[in-house]
Parts: sequence; structure tokens; C-alpha cells
Amino acid sequence: MSLKKCSALLATVLLSTSVSAKQYWSDTSFTALKGSHYEVGDTDKSVLTIEHASGHNWGSIFAFIDRLHHHNDDNHELYGELGVSYNLYTAKDGFVKAAYVTPQWEFGSDKYAQFDNFLVGVGVDLAVPGATFFNVNLYRRNNDNGANNNQLTVAWSFPFANGVVYDGFMDMVSSINSANFSSGYNLTSQLKYDIGQHIGVEKSKLFVGVEYVYWKNKFGISGVTENNANFLIKWHL
Repeated sequence: MSLKKCSALLATVLLSTSVSAKQYWSDTSFTALKGSHYEVGDTDKSVLTIEHASGHNWGSIFAFIDRLHHHNDDNHELYGELGVSYNLYTAKDGFVKAAYVTPQWEFGSDKYAQFDNFLVGVGVDLAVPGATFFNVNLYRRNNDNGANNNQLTVAWSFPFANGVVYDGFMDMVSSINSANFSSGYNLTSQLKYDIGQHIGVEKSKLFVGVEYVYWKNKFGISGVTENNANFLIKWHL
């Protein structure tokens, strides 16, 4: 699937959803990354990401598209996710702020192959002290190119004083014996600083920092572990 088609589909879904229900908040951002310690394929890659998140009276949307540019070969990658969370329970007080059902679509392609994975799961939004959000989701994965398996995802965001933000996620996936797919986890987090406050850009709109990735058994390949730091620039619309 081309980047143009993915962008058009994503825009259609987001627009159609937002006009049919009350929207409480919305955030769209663009991120540029550069790293030199990628595993599987080219070690040097640049990544451009468009990301959207929004909250509604029925639940929330989270979506992104990555465009990965290889520096040392002629391959390029496209990867994206679209997840929708439908509220089952919400509370003003208590440790569990919300519970929801959350279907998700993952898609990707490069010069060799493409795939579409579909996930369905349940999740909770937890009231962790100091966190803007702290979510835990459990999925059953329907994989396009292999047998099904399970995934646990934790996502968080912690703002600190003077414009520092630490956020990220961890995906833990189970093994697939029939496909020789090893269990593993992807811990990706960003430590960034709001430089917009110093250069005349509206506060919390322009960040610089580092994204760090520790991915054990990347893509289910036993023994392949990525340990990768990327320079990051992120601009919120």
C-alpha cells in the first residue's frame, strides 16, 4: 500500500469519526528521527512520522504512519497503525480511570513484501501519579504472514518541570512455534525538551531529544536484539 493511499485512508477515518461525535481533545504531530544502529536491513535509517491522537465522548483514536528511508541500500519501508478504543467504563475517581475494547490495524510494506495485521483487545487507563496517561492493553493478534499470537502493550507519558517530557511504549509478544517466531519485546521511549519556549514558538509545540529503542528478538528473530538511539525533532500542530 502506498504512502498516498495510507494517508488518504487515515484522513478519511479521522474526519468521518470526528464529525459524528463530540471531540474533547486532539493532537497531531510530525517527527523526524535519525539513527545508525538498526537491526534487520540497513543499519542507518531516517524516519518521518505523522501521528494523531484524539479523545471523544465514545473513546479515543491513535494512529501513525512511519516512512523509513535506508541510507545504504535501495530499500524503503512504510509502517503504520490505526487503533480505536471504545469505552466500556469510565470513572472520575479511582485507580482505573477507564476500561475499553480496542481493535487495531497494523500495516507495512517494503520492496520485498507487505502485510496487514489485525488485533483486538481490551485495555485500561490507569491513574498513575505524575503521568499524563498510563495505558495497559492486552491483544489477540491476527497476523497476515503467520499464525496468531498475543501482545501486551504498555504506553505512558510523564511531563517534568521546564518542558521535559518522557513518554513511550513497550510491546511484548508471545512466540509462535509453527513459524519459528520467538517471544520478545520492543521498548521504545523518548526523552525530549520543549525548545519552542525559547525561540518564539508556542509552548509545547516544538521538541528536540532522543528516542531510544531496545527490541529483543526483533520481528521474532531469535538472538537479534536492537539497541538503538535516534536523534529526534517533533513538531505538534
